[in-house]
Amino acid sequence: MPEPSRARTPAAHAPPLLEVKDLSIAFTNRRRRAVEVTHEVNFTVRRGERVGLVGESGCGKSVTGLSLMGLLPRNARVAGAVRLDGEDLLTARPPRLRQIRGARIAMIFQEPMTALDPVFTVGEQIAEALRRHKTVSRAQERERVLNALEDVGIPAPVKRYDEYPHQLSGGMRQRAMIAMALVCRPELIIADEPTTALDVTIQAQIMDLLVRLSEDTGTALLFITHDLGVVAETCQRMLTMYAGQIVEDSAVDPVLMRPRHPYTSGLLRSLPQLNMSRGAFAFIPGRVPAPEAMPDGCRFRSRCSYAGEGCEARQRLERADGGHLVRCHRQEELTLPGAVV
Repeated sequence: MPEPSRARTPAAHAPPLLEVKDLSIAFTNRRRRAVEVTHEVNFTVRRGERVGLVGESGCGKSVTGLSLMGLLPRNARVAGAVRLDGEDLLTARPPRLRQIRGARIAMIFQEPMTALDPVFTVGEQIAEALRRHKTVSRAQERERVLNALEDVGIPAPVKRYDEYPHQLSGGMRQRAMIAMALVCRPELIIADEPTTALDVTIQAQIMDLLVRLSEDTGTALLFITHDLGVVAETCQRMLTMYAGQIVEDSAVDPVLMRPRHPYTSGLLRSLPQLNMSRGAFAFIPGRVPAPEAMPDGCRFRSRCSYAGEGCEARQRLERADGGHLVRCHRQEELTLPGAVV
C-alpha cells in the first residue's frame, strides 16, 4: 500500500468539524429493558483529518458510526450530542437529516451485499444522491456518476452504469457503494471497513483514493476498521474503543511507538508480522464482555495482565504526556510494547 502524506495535519486549534460529546447508546430489548452498548463516548474530527476507530468486534464501533448518521433502529435510545459544524444531529428533525446525509456527511457501509437496492441499476442509485442534493442536468449527472465509478476502479463504467447489483461481484458492489459516498464530495466520510470485500490491489487503490480525496478537497475521514496497518498508513489519529468506551485517543505515530493503554498494546502485539521471529503469536485472552454484563470499574481488567489495585474503580479518560488521552489510572507507571520494538 502506498505511503500517503500526513503533511496536511489539521491545526490543533482549528474548530472541529465533528464533535461527539458523551454519546451513550442503549437498545430496548424484548423485556423492555434498556441495554447500554456505548458509554459517554467523546472524540472530535477536524476538517481534512483522517481518524481511525479501532477495536475488536462487539466494541461498539459500527453502532457509533450509524448513530452519527442518524441510522439507528427505533429501539435505540441515544444521549449526548453529535455536532457537525456546531449543529446537533441528534436533535435535528428527519427532513434536516436527509438534507445533511449524502451532501455533507456520507457513509460507506460494511455489507455491500445488502446495502444496494436490487431493483434499480447501479448508475441510478448513485445518481439519486446527486439528484437529491445537487442541481445538475441529466448529462452532467451521468458524467459525474461515470467519473465516480472510474475513480473507484470499476472497469467499463458505461456498461456498469446500466447493470443491476446482482450482476456485479461483491468487490464491484463495494466499489459502487464507495462511489455513491464520494459522488457529492461530502465534508465527512464515515468508512465502516470500506475494503472488506476487495482484493489487496484494489484495497490499495481505494485507500489511496480516499486519502487523496481528503488531502485535495479537505474531506475528513473516519475509518472504522480492524486493520491497524490501514490506520498506521492512512490516518493521523487513532481512537481505540473497548466495550463501548474510548480507552485511548492519540496521534498515530506516538501510539504506535508507545501505547499508553494495555488494550491498545495488546492489539498492536497481536499483529502477526510482529511475532514472526518469536515463534508464537501474541493474543489477548478472553473476549469482549456482553453489553448486559459489563463489569464495574475498568472494563478491560479481567483480560489485562497489568490489572491491580484501583482498577475496580471507574476509569476516566485523562490526558497523558504528548497529548494522549488514556482511560487507565496506571498509564504513568506502565511501559507498554507497541508496534515499533
